[in-house]
Amino acid sequence: MSEEAPLISVIVAVFNGAKTLQGCIDSIIGQTYPHKELIVIDGASTDGTLEILRANHHRIAYWESKPDRGVYHAWNKALDHAGGEWVCFLGADDYFWSDDVLERLAPHLRAAAAQGVRVVYGRLALVSTKGDLVEMFGLPWEKVGRKFRQDMSIPHSGTMHHRSLFETYGRFDESFRMAADYELLLRELKSNRARFAPEVLVTGMRLGGMSGTPSNALLQIQDVARARRKHDVKGFSPSLFWRRNRSLVRTQVTRIIGAKAANLLIDLYRVCTGRRRKWTR
Repeated sequence: MSEEAPLISVIVAVFNGAKTLQGCIDSIIGQTYPHKELIVIDGASTDGTLEILRANHHRIAYWESKPDRGVYHAWNKALDHAGGEWVCFLGADDYFWSDDVLERLAPHLRAAAAQGVRVVYGRLALVSTKGDLVEMFGLPWEKVGRKFRQDMSIPHSGTMHHRSLFETYGRFDESFRMAADYELLLRELKSNRARFAPEVLVTGMRLGGMSGTPSNALLQIQDVARARRKHDVKGFSPSLFWRRNRSLVRTQVTRIIGAKAANLLIDLYRVCTGRRRKWTR
């Protein structure tokens, strides 16, 4: 590891992710940037994930398959084995968008370290299970920095965390079941800035995931509100207000017509309102 070529630790948490894990691993190992390591924490999967990890053991710096308390516990355990100057976190259904993502991020990491900036992010593509582009996320910090005190305004998947972030603030607070990533970053970004890499589409994230159900989406909103209270962030959050109301409506619609029909309505709404736009937040 050096200032010119910092080591990047990529951490993947997985539980019963056999359908997508191999693609995630391939996207990491295939990076043209040589100074990287992969750490995978599996929560004792039973669907073939373990066989994938064994088949890729020579490509992974560290992996384990043991029961855990969820994704944030898995990420915390992985930090014990991460040696990188920068750390990023992916889910098993996420993947690096292209094979030169880390190489293109490296100059931003060097510049950030020189400026004392400890969070670097790029853009994220939300894709369907078939791989079709649904939405893209990621805007300059100058546009979303103030909003971060209200809600998660940067995409977390693939965001780079300088290791001093964890040395200063500790690790993910597992009492936040759906927004421990936001709460961790709020410790830093409520008073400091992040660096945006505008030209880098970092990750593809498949629809679904932890916040894909109405109940989890509502829990995430509640967690974000609790994180703001914990850090004494004052003021009304329009973003949280509207997200909460949308989530409540979606929950009620799902109860009435079922999840499959509700998702079809959401897809139709996206098409009719042109939500497939380049920038969304």
